Amino acid sequence: MSTTDAETQRKIANRLKRAQGQLGAVIAAVEAGSDCRAVVTQLSAVTSALDKAGFQIIATAMRDCLDGPEEEDGVSLPELEKLFLSLA
Repeated sequence: MSTTDAETQRKIANRLKRAQGQLGAVIAAVEAGSDCRAVVTQLSAVTSALDKAGFQIIATAMRDCLDGPEEEDGVSLPELEKLFLSLA
C-alpha cells in the first residue's frame, strides 16, 4: 500500500468515525425528545459525512481499477458505476 493509499484510508476512516459520533448525537437527541430542528440538522450532518465517505471509497476503487488490471475477485468498472449511482 502506498503512502497516498494509507492517507486516503485514514481520511475515510476519520470521516466515518465523525459520522459515528454524529449518529450518536442524533440518537441521544431523539431519546431526549429534543427539538426536531436539532435532530434534523444532526441527521443531515451524518448523511453528508456518509455520502462523502462513500464517494471517496468508490473514487479510490475506480482509480485503482483504471490504474491496473482487474483482479479476479476485484470490482469491475460497471459494478463501480452501479455502486456510485447507488449513493446518488
